Amino acid sequence: MNRRTRTNVGMPELPEITTPAAAERFGNASEERFAFSRRYAAGTGGVRGLLITVLGDHVRPARQPAPTSAFIDALGRLGVEENACRQALLRASADGWLVARRAGRYTWWQLSPAFEQFLDLGASRIFGFTATQPRWDRRWLVTLARVPESNRAGRHLLYTRMRWAGFGRPAPGVWISTHTDRIPEAEHVLREAGAQAQIFLSEYIAGDDLPTLVRQAWDLDELEQRYEQFIDEFTRAPSDDPIVRVTRLVHAWRLLALVDPALPEELLPKNWSGTRAAKLFHRQHAKWEPAATREWGRMSRRAGHKP
Repeated sequence: MNRRTRTNVGMPELPEITTPAAAERFGNASEERFAFSRRYAAGTGGVRGLLITVLGDHVRPARQPAPTSAFIDALGRLGVEENACRQALLRASADGWLVARRAGRYTWWQLSPAFEQFLDLGASRIFGFTATQPRWDRRWLVTLARVPESNRAGRHLLYTRMRWAGFGRPAPGVWISTHTDRIPEAEHVLREAGAQAQIFLSEYIAGDDLPTLVRQAWDLDELEQRYEQFIDEFTRAPSDDPIVRVTRLVHAWRLLALVDPALPEELLPKNWSGTRAAKLFHRQHAKWEPAATREWGRMSRRAGHKP
């Protein structure tokens, strides 16, 4: 790929943001978005991942605290045992995500202000995600990075977190993205990985066809298979339970939004399954969410008065 380098972006020292409280303290939108995405992506699987989805899709929209019993009920319908649910709540509280309040013999859980902001960002990403990049100016964010082979942890961190940030790797040590606003995210990853790196904004001029480059950088075949599985699973309701079907829908879409680089349409294969999956997600969520909202309210009211 031939390219004309437009800008060489340096690596200024940025404050580390490792907790929601720290993110709230610094308040920079780009850094906050990266801190959010890192912590959000860390909770993709297991009980913790399901709890994050319940918090984001049921607790956050209600803007009200919820009792322990509601979480036990909701996660229990998804196959989570009561003890595992309680442990996940305690861990979320220890991480500063939730604040516990007592009302008689019941414990209610309220989102911390910082984590509520994180979930708002998550909702914006999930519900604004369309599996393509709407507008592209044909510029690339290019990162050249090297981590010594002796630093295995740093190499693993670089690979996983650059992928989370939507970067592809067309060649060893080269990371590219069509999202030129993700410089702060790349800087954070490179610093944490202990990488020797340079960051460039580049414009594609001529060379081999771009789809070949894209397939070298991202495994679009695997991603398309995941979209096809999503379509197969959610074309019809996976459950008659309103909480189960909406939570499973949002959880599955959240995981896709975390791994899809959201490339411009011109770089994607024809009849890209992600486009159909995005339309299906938004259609089914609009259809199923009202019943889930009513059910969550009923589950929360069982514990009586809020603190």
